[in-house]
Amino acid sequence: MSAFVLILGIPSYSYSHGEKPLDFDERKSLALSEASVGREIGRYSFVDSNNKVIQLDSFLGKPLIISLIYTSCKDVCPMVSDSISDAVDSANDVFGEDSYNVITIGFDDRNDTPTRMNDYKSSHGLTNENWTFLSADHATIDRFAENSGFLFYNSPKGFDHMTRTTLVDSAGLIYRHVYGETFDPPLLMEPLKDLLFGRKGNATSIDGIVNQIRLFCTIYDPNSGRYRFDMSIFIAGSAGLMSMGLTGFLLVRMLIAYRRQSRKSKGQS
Repeated sequence: MSAFVLILGIPSYSYSHGEKPLDFDERKSLALSEASVGREIGRYSFVDSNNKVIQLDSFLGKPLIISLIYTSCKDVCPMVSDSISDAVDSANDVFGEDSYNVITIGFDDRNDTPTRMNDYKSSHGLTNENWTFLSADHATIDRFAENSGFLFYNSPKGFDHMTRTTLVDSAGLIYRHVYGETFDPPLLMEPLKDLLFGRKGNATSIDGIVNQIRLFCTIYDPNSGRYRFDMSIFIAGSAGLMSMGLTGFLLVRMLIAYRRQSRKSKGQS
């Protein structure tokens, strides 16, 4: 199985499980994927790894991370899942599991049964409480793929497909795609921070101020490969602002005193 990662046009590819389109173009495939940003993910019924029917919109109200894999894949799909797992471990440490959701969808509808999805989850150690593994029928997979701009097709070794992880906001709008089978946690964590804390958040309310502090002070440590909350950045920044404010205040006081003295000297002359 090979995967393709992509670079920007306007395709008209079929989403059904067919052969590679004769006019396949990776630039157009990326354009197709990026065109889905801002689009609502839609309403679909899936079945989880415990054979329970779950509606996709039940995961909303929080940011949602989505990946699509097929369980018989031996190389690229597990690498994608491992990259997500690293980011999820960091996110859980900093934000908590209750602050967002993760789903992995098996797009090989003939073989990616709830049992196979459960086996995939267990064999790769993907046991986070906020991570759900889903199956669906052929029609649902194709509709979801078309709506989200996810391209895949049959190949001699299984499937060729986008290596892509998608971030959806709490209202169900596609916010960002992260491409590649491997990626550093910040590529997923930074847009997740934006959704959780609001980079353009309300700084006039207490919650807004707290979220802006959390956004500013949640930083990536490349040495440990993890995120951490560091108040020292906020304290240093605040101290700098206070120092600048104090300096400005003293300069104004000195200027006022100088002007008063000048007027007094002129009045005596």
